[in-house]
Amino acid sequence: MAKQYKVSIRVISQKGTCEVGHRTGDEWIIENETPAGLCPFAFHNIYPLVTPLMFGGSFPWEADPDATTAACPDAENPVVFELRRLHD
Repeated sequence: MAKQYKVSIRVISQKGTCEVGHRTGDEWIIENETPAGLCPFAFHNIYPLVTPLMFGGSFPWEADPDATTAACPDAENPVVFELRRLHD
């Protein structure tokens, strides 16, 4: 079985009014459950990018193989997240 890593989700940018109240600097760690307090719509958008990071994958367009960015689906009030694989 592949090694499973924890992944941090950190708000790196927030413009307009986030309906959930996310602000730059908010952070969560994903292990086996959806993190409490994280907007479910944002989580739905970013989860497809979390999964590869959890199992050792990377994205060829990113300079850092341990990180990528993703945004919530609200284009008028965007929240941008950095997703980062954590090494024990």
